[in-house]
Amino acid sequence: MSEQLKFIVEQLNSDPFRKNFNLITFDSLEPIQLLQVLNDVLAEIDPKQAIDIREEMPEQTTKRICALLGILKYKPPGNPSDVSSFRQGLVTGSKPGVHPILHWLLQRLPELKKRAYLARFLVKLEVPAEFLQDDIINDTNHQYEELVEGFKTYHKECEQLRTSGFSTAEIRKDISAMEEEKDQLIKRVERLKKRVESVSNHQRMLEQARQLRVEKEREESLSHQKQEQKNQLFQAEQRLQRSQQQLRDLRRAASDASPESLMKRLEEEIKINSYMVSEKLPKELEAMRRTAQYLQKITSEPAMGQADLTQLEDKIKEVDSQMNQLIEKRMMRNDPMDDKMTLYRQQASIITRRKGSKAEELQEAREELAAAERDLRQRSSQAQASDGEEVIRGDELKRLVVRMRGKQTVYKKRRQEMSDLKIEYGVLQRTEEILKERHETIQQKLQTVEAEKGISGYSTTQDELEKVSAIKTELDEKKDRTLSDMSEMVKKLNSMIVEKKSALAPIIKELRGLRAGCQELSHEYEEKKAQYESCAAGLESNRSKLEQEVKALREETAQEENRYHYINSMSQIIEMQIQRAADEMKAYVSSDPQEKKKAIREVYSKNISEQELLGKKLREKQKLVRESHSANMEQMKMWRDLEQLMECKKQCFIKAQNQTAIGQVIQEGGEDRLVL
Repeated sequence: MSEQLKFIVEQLNSDPFRKNFNLITFDSLEPIQLLQVLNDVLAEIDPKQAIDIREEMPEQTTKRICALLGILKYKPPGNPSDVSSFRQGLVTGSKPGVHPILHWLLQRLPELKKRAYLARFLVKLEVPAEFLQDDIINDTNHQYEELVEGFKTYHKECEQLRTSGFSTAEIRKDISAMEEEKDQLIKRVERLKKRVESVSNHQRMLEQARQLRVEKEREESLSHQKQEQKNQLFQAEQRLQRSQQQLRDLRRAASDASPESLMKRLEEEIKINSYMVSEKLPKELEAMRRTAQYLQKITSEPAMGQADLTQLEDKIKEVDSQMNQLIEKRMMRNDPMDDKMTLYRQQASIITRRKGSKAEELQEAREELAAAERDLRQRSSQAQASDGEEVIRGDELKRLVVRMRGKQTVYKKRRQEMSDLKIEYGVLQRTEEILKERHETIQQKLQTVEAEKGISGYSTTQDELEKVSAIKTELDEKKDRTLSDMSEMVKKLNSMIVEKKSALAPIIKELRGLRAGCQELSHEYEEKKAQYESCAAGLESNRSKLEQEVKALREETAQEENRYHYINSMSQIIEMQIQRAADEMKAYVSSDPQEKKKAIREVYSKNISEQELLGKKLREKQKLVRESHSANMEQMKMWRDLEQLMECKKQCFIKAQNQTAIGQVIQEGGEDRLVL
């Protein structure tokens, strides 16, 4: 704990916090001050958290901090069931709850800054499923997901560029090298011009060379245009093939379709959607509301102690015992023979379960179909946008699959080898631990024996003496080698110094003359640098003002665009609803019977009448079943008694055959009787 406090205090005293704490002042902070320090650290990670916690409620502070810690993937120490104690520690600002959070945050500050920045763009908004039924909201959600994926790719490219190794110093060196190369090329061109001027008709030759270069450039541009046209032709052929395939599919679908089949399909879809809207989705929504109310109730209640938990556990046990007693009483009192509605209840429950499962499967299939369609659209757009890239054919795809399978087998082998090596490493580590334990036990035994003999510490001193003697011999050998090396090195250095002095004498003479020029140039450089810095400061201030103005205008533009799109979307939705209502009224008021049949009211009234007739038939059938139930039950009992009697006769007959000494079978008056 002391090491943890030392680390926290060191990090808080350094940049960018500069809190000027020591161990005593930090440990004596009040809970509200400790929470403010935690909030300052979180504000360094995410600037949105830079607020004074005294201006908000403790529950809001705890909720905000827990939400940010969840985004940063912080795991509280201890069991996962101690979440309530962790939240209680944050509310009260206790040291055991806040210190581990500070230690974890300060250890990973750059990484957490990056994660908080990415969370602003990558944490997706959860849109309820009932809102996604609207096409406009669904398309907007798809656009949002595509923008999130695009941000991921751009961020990866940016990180790769940052880590690619390019720096400003290297770029400046490249620019200076390119400028030097440019100067050399200019000088070379001037020398060549001087040489050419002495040749007769050099102007005509230069003109011919210029025309040759122009024609070569034109040839290259024409070849490039030819290649582009080939690519466009290839893409047009592919689009033509796809369009022809779509046309064939549409014709095939139109040939197989009929008005009756389309009506049946539409009726099935209407039934499924009505079931989803009227039964399944309201149940799910009600369950989610109950869960939300339950969670709000839990969050609004104060923190529970151990006594409250034990009291709740006792209540749960009492309720369970009462439920078991009621179930036993009901089972004892309830006779399945007399319960006439049990079979129908079971069938109804089975049907409702099947209907719910099929509805869930249908929803999953629709989601998979929508995802597959999005993937298909995206891939088709990529294929259309690709500049002449070849599309993978069937044979190439097969070869790619075979290659991937081969790589998969190699991967599985390597993975198996890694698992074997890990197992072997674990065995070796365990062997090392066992050997260390044995060594420690042997050392303890040796120490006890030495203590008994009165020579305690003999083995340790002997080992230390041997180590010291070995170290001394090594040092002596090193001293001998270093002395000889030093003498040789001194000789070499003396000879090298003499050579360098003789070589540097003319250079030093030249250097004395260049130093005066260097001083003049450095003075001129300082003056130019001061002028440059003053000019740069003025331009930087103007640029910052312009950037602030541009930022404010962009924010205002974005707000206005969002408002415009929202109003436009709402107007389109309202127009669509008005159009639907007008079509319905037109179909309902129309004198044409075909139009009236298309009205939703007529369809629903027809379905209601059919269901009423079906219910009437079922009620009549139920009445018949109830009237014949008692007679059928008596007949079933009689058949069971008869079955038991025949089974008893069968057993007696078998027994008589096996044990002839007990009884015998005789035949009297054409009837079989058993005599004991």
